[in-house]
Amino acid sequence: MGAVVVLGSLNIDSVVEVERHPQPGETLIGGDVVKHFGGKGANQAIAAARAGAKVGFVGRVGDDADGDAYLQRLASFGIDTMHVARTSGVPTGHAAIAVDGSGENTIIVSPGANARVTVGDLAPLGSLGAGDVLLCSLEVDTAVVAEAVRIAAARGARSVVNLAPYAPLPADVLDLADPVVVNKHENALLWADDLVPRSVLVTLGGEGSRWGQNVVPAQKAAAVVDTTGAGDSYCGTLAAALAAGVADADAMEAASAAAALSVTWLGAQP
Repeated sequence: MGAVVVLGSLNIDSVVEVERHPQPGETLIGGDVVKHFGGKGANQAIAAARAGAKVGFVGRVGDDADGDAYLQRLASFGIDTMHVARTSGVPTGHAAIAVDGSGENTIIVSPGANARVTVGDLAPLGSLGAGDVLLCSLEVDTAVVAEAVRIAAARGARSVVNLAPYAPLPADVLDLADPVVVNKHENALLWADDLVPRSVLVTLGGEGSRWGQNVVPAQKAAAVVDTTGAGDSYCGTLAAALAAGVADADAMEAASAAAALSVTWLGAQP
C-alpha cells in the first residue's frame, strides 16, 4: 500500500449562513460567523487520512496562532506535518464563505502563507516511489505544482491533479497526471484552452462522475447542509484508494460515498 503526499493549501474558513447570496452592491444580514479549518490541500489530506491512507503534507502556514492550531489539527488525524513550513511575518491562509439556504456556497480566498510555497519546499517528494500518490490542487503556485508532478513522475509515483481553482497547467504536466480531476465548469475551461489530458476524471455533481469508460452515479446525501469541500473529500478519498491499489471504478465509488457524507456537516472538514 502506497502513501499519499498532498501539496496544497491550509486555510481558516470563516463561514456565514445566508438565506440567499447577495447581488453585486447588495448588503444582506447573515448568521453568526463560525470558523472552521479549510483549504483545499488540508481538506483533501484529511479525507485521505480518514480513508485509511498514510498521509504527508507539503505546504506553509503563518507564524501565528492559526498556524499553531492547524499543525495540531493535521497531527490529530495522523498526518505527517514535518514538511509544513512556518512563514515569518505572514498570516495563515484565510477564506470567507457564504452558505445559502440550499447549501450552495460562494468563497473568497486570501492565500497568505499558501502563496509562499516554493519549489524549494518540494525536497520531500524525493522520497516518493512506485505505489505512492501525489495529490495536488491549485491554491498554491501553479509553477510549484508543475514541478511537483514532474518530480513525482521521475520517481515512479502517480499524480492526481485537481485543477481547482482552475488554471491552465503545461500540457506535458497534465499528461503526467492520472487523473486530472475537474468539475463540469473546469472541464469546459480545459477544452476552451485546447488542453486535452490523457486521463481526465470529471465530477458531475448529482449526476456522478466519469473517468474514461468508468461512469459512477452520485450517492445521495442524507441531508445537504453545506457543499463546501465535497470535491475535496472526493479527491482525497480517490487518492487514498488509488494508493491502496484499488481499481479505478471502485476508487470512484469510494470517493462518491465520501463526497455525499461531506455535505451533511457545516464546513469543509468533519
